[in-house]
Amino acid sequence: MYSNTIIVIAGPTAVGKTSVAIQLAQALNTHIISADSRQCYQELDIAVAKPSPEQLTAVKHYFIGSHSIHQKVDAGIFEQYALQSAEEIFAHNKVAVMVGGTGLYINAFCNGIDSMPAVDYVIRSQVIEQYNAQGLQWLQQQVQEKDPAFWQVAEQQNPQRLMRALEFVLSNGESITNYRKGIAIQRPFRIVKVALQLPKELLQNNINTRVDEMIETGLLKEAEQLLPHRHLNALQTVGYTELFDYFDGKHSLAEAFNLIKIHTRQYAKRQMTMFRRNDDYHWINLLEKTKEEAVLEILGLVQNV
Repeated sequence: MYSNTIIVIAGPTAVGKTSVAIQLAQALNTHIISADSRQCYQELDIAVAKPSPEQLTAVKHYFIGSHSIHQKVDAGIFEQYALQSAEEIFAHNKVAVMVGGTGLYINAFCNGIDSMPAVDYVIRSQVIEQYNAQGLQWLQQQVQEKDPAFWQVAEQQNPQRLMRALEFVLSNGESITNYRKGIAIQRPFRIVKVALQLPKELLQNNINTRVDEMIETGLLKEAEQLLPHRHLNALQTVGYTELFDYFDGKHSLAEAFNLIKIHTRQYAKRQMTMFRRNDDYHWINLLEKTKEEAVLEILGLVQNV
């Protein structure tokens, strides 16, 4: 019988995960571990929908602003960081809350990282060279053709992730997703997984409203300040890449803002696809319940599991 428990709150972007997780953590008098692959960066703020200063004051968060965009952060690094954070929380509380929409990170924490074959260095160099010469559209087409399984769940605007998948399938002749289905590591604590959802129209409205709020609070200025670092993996992110293209004159500002909404909606759809593939999640529809009722349901679920 496990003495400690992690409650995972997952779901697509803009569904309301942060506020539910904060209310849950306050009810349990515990802390939150973020599972967001972009909110961990100190230099990123508006475009990644980082929790407000008031929210961060209300409940202690781990993995928010914990790293620099100049540092390497991946699923393996998150796994170790989150395990250490959980151990720190368990020293004072038997329950911790994890919240985020990066399914790869959540899976790494819950199940561990699968070992993978090496990638041919020559192939890696060729992929990078071709991407630099032919651009993102070429890269997207290549991944879609050669690794459709990965394409379905990929961050399709993230060239680093796409190049990783392409070089892997060219080197090993099979999808990188085949190596994300290994035997799960048995963690020394109980994990309860909850996923939040909204009807498609409401979620899309939330996304559009969030982007409008980002624009009003200085998204363009933030992107302009980060322009010198656009080559870094952390900046291959919806909300920045579209504005970088605007600065390059590839489209108008209005078109850039509209593309941010489109790409965010597409990302939310891929998140839902990824979480739906995991039967371990208990789903809560926030159309049918208030956030307070959702918290009560989660508390009851933890007691009954």
